[in-house]
Amino acid sequence: MSMIKVRFVKLRAGARVPFYATPGSAAADLFACLDDVSELDGLPVLGGSVTIPAGGRVSVPTGIAIEPVVSQPHSECHGNHEKPDEAELPHQSHQVPIAQTDNFVALIFGRSGHGAKFGVTLANSVGVVDSDYRGEIKVALINHGSQPFTVSHGDRIAQIAFVPVATAMFVEAAALGETERGTGGFGSTGR
Repeated sequence: MSMIKVRFVKLRAGARVPFYATPGSAAADLFACLDDVSELDGLPVLGGSVTIPAGGRVSVPTGIAIEPVVSQPHSECHGNHEKPDEAELPHQSHQVPIAQTDNFVALIFGRSGHGAKFGVTLANSVGVVDSDYRGEIKVALINHGSQPFTVSHGDRIAQIAFVPVATAMFVEAAALGETERGTGGFGSTGR
């Protein structure tokens, strides 16, 4: 498996580092960070927990911001994360910054158990974190289930995967090439 380095900043003390549950995991778990949060999208946060009513939705903070940086071979990384070296700490502003990796996107996916067992999924289906976004990562959850669903500080709420992307140059044309499928859309290839 290839690996990129992702620098992160904890925006609140209780934030947890994204974590790969197994060596074969394609995505790392993201955790709810409800430190010093009293309300989310109109819902009260009590005792470090927020309850999403049936049909309700809420954006849950993770307490981290990320920055994908230069690619490196898998053998150079040890474990899920490294301790920051002095060159990467914010107070070392005289250091030359590490090159940003702009050909990756972070995709946020729901947890399969939440959807299958409780009907809780991502409100936006898949979250997209562009390589130049530096704000806090939040996870928009929606409760499609019939029962309230409680999220507590430190709970695994979603997964994040880093995927290479290519940008496109859009070129207007008078017509498009013929294909067997043609203009067949939804359901046109069968059930």
